[in-house]
This record gives sequence, structure tokens and C-alpha cells, in this order.
Amino acid sequence: MELPGCGECLMFACANSWDGAFPAGLSWPWPLKLSGGSVTPGVRTALCEPPAAMVGGVVSSEAAAIDAEAAADWLHVVRVQQGDANGFQPLVEKHQQAVTRLMTRFTRDPARLEELVQTVFIEAWRQIHNFRGDAPFLHWLTVIGTRTGYRFWKTQAKQRQRTTSIELVPDVASKENDTDAARDAAARVHAVLSRLPPRDRLVITLLHLEERTLKEISTLTGWSLAMVKVQAFRARKKLASLLKEATP
Repeated sequence: MELPGCGECLMFACANSWDGAFPAGLSWPWPLKLSGGSVTPGVRTALCEPPAAMVGGVVSSEAAAIDAEAAADWLHVVRVQQGDANGFQPLVEKHQQAVTRLMTRFTRDPARLEELVQTVFIEAWRQIHNFRGDAPFLHWLTVIGTRTGYRFWKTQAKQRQRTTSIELVPDVASKENDTDAARDAAARVHAVLSRLPPRDRLVITLLHLEERTLKEISTLTGWSLAMVKVQAFRARKKLASLLKEATP
């Protein structure tokens, strides 16, 4: 879609399409520099609609910051979608730490962790033309990261390698002031989690360690909500059974 009245930049062409007004002190990155003077329909929607956090022309500072972050990510996404490969590097630099924290749920081995983080961004690069901004870019990365970690666990299970997949909870045993009972409990949990099948392990991790809702797990994994509920029930049952076996 050709931008109206401007081939080099977008000066908030939709300013008259809604009644909200930008509050004093709220800075938005206009004009938006776009090569070729065109945007995808999804981008245009994001640019022309008022911020989701704005109600009656009033915006909280936290909500405004979130909207500004999303808008900044959009600029880089648009660059990549229009063929500018350099637009992807700022996204990597901005979200690498968050992606790394996510992937530590799947391995604590430094070499494997680095490999998984790289895999997430490579997959994001390959799929970026499918990103339409329906959710924040980091949420989209989280979906890719969760599915990447799940595939990693499946590979580990097939290869019968468990040494990098058991560190899914805080390392209680490493703290100097912990009691022997706490150390024993942590060891049992580590051992039990490593014995769960990858699918069950993922559900338990997301549900109890990440404290995700069933709906969030459905989004992250791509499973139906009904399937998530069934999987959670089965995983909890297996976990309880294994914990009972591991209890002296």
C-alpha cells in the first residue's frame, strides 16, 4: 500500500482518524523512515490505530513505555521485511538477554545454551516475514524459544543424554546455608524432572516453574487448550508417582 502524500517518510498520516490526543511529554518516534514509501497492511494498522493503553486520551507511563517499545521493534521488523538485513541486529541486541534467560530453562550448559539462543534468532530471522505485530515481538520470540527448547529436549531424550536437561529449578543445593533436607529435596526434584518425557517436562516447567496459565501454554506450544489440560493432568500424575518412588 502506497503511503499517502509522502514517499520518504510517514508523518502520522492517520492523525485525524481517532479522537485521542498524545499527552504532554509522551514521545513517539515520528516520522517513521520507511524505504520505498510503503508498508505492509499489518504495519499500517499498528501505526494508524491509537495505542492500546490509551483510554480517553490518557496514558499511564508504564503502558506508554510498552507501546513505545512495541513501536520501536516494529520499525526494525519493517526494515527487515523490506529487505534491509541490518534491521535485524538491533532486535538481537535488545532481546538477547531475555531469550537467554528463557533458554536456561532448557539447559545450563554454556555451550549448548549459546547454541540454543542462536537457533532461536536464526529461526526468528527465517520467519520474520510472518510476523504481523498481533503481539509484542518478544512474545513472538518466546513462542519460538519454547518450541526450540522442546525440540532440544526431544533430541536429548532420543540420545539418552540427561546431564543438561535436569537443571530446571533454582539450584538450592549450591547455597551455603541450605539444610541437608533442602539439598536432598532439590536432588530428588532434579532427578525426577529428568525422568519425565520431554512433553511432560515442558508442561510442568511452564505450569509450575514459569507459572504460566493453560492458555499461555497453549499459545507457546501450539497445542490446543484441551490438549494442554490433558497433558497437564497426565504430567502431574506422572510427577507425583515419580516423587513418591524417590521418597525414602
